[in-house]
Amino acid sequence: MYELLILAHLLYQPAHGYLIAKIINDMIGPYAKFSNGRLYPLLARLEENGLLVAEEQENEHGNRPYRSYQITDKGRERFRLLMLDTTSNPGEYQKVFQQKMPFLSFLAPSERLYLIDHYLNYCQAHILHLQNEREDLHQHSSGDASYGWSQPLRDDIFEGVDHLIAHWQLEYTWAQHLRERELARARDTTML
Repeated sequence: MYELLILAHLLYQPAHGYLIAKIINDMIGPYAKFSNGRLYPLLARLEENGLLVAEEQENEHGNRPYRSYQITDKGRERFRLLMLDTTSNPGEYQKVFQQKMPFLSFLAPSERLYLIDHYLNYCQAHILHLQNEREDLHQHSSGDASYGWSQPLRDDIFEGVDHLIAHWQLEYTWAQHLRERELARARDTTML
């Protein structure tokens, strides 16, 4: 995922390592940290693979020079492939999609719709799975087949499952909005 985020940010403009780390850390939230110990070896590997190039830049404050990184054509293609990958990390795909979403504009309209449609199906699969699990729990938590659960425990379990269903329904609604926005943009460009 970090490879995608680095390449995505370099699509906007060249950047030095400190700025790349800051942007990624801002994106991944308050409890995760992308350290320099992970960043610089990854930048070196990306450079070695021809996905980016580094250039020494003079520091305007007279300190030692720094390296500015710029994406290559090969890096742009790798970015596109990473964006369109929907099979890696399926258990984490919600987080992956949320990190891809700000960079959808770098893809062709048909590719954006492909990713959004995939995410709609992903959300729908979670909703259906949780609804089926809820029904199964309901059937097995009453009467003689109650697993020996107390009423407060049953209530907590059902509340948790209902919360997860509502969460995925909200994600699904958001993805529908993204899809409608893409379709509206496509209509607007064909009318020009």
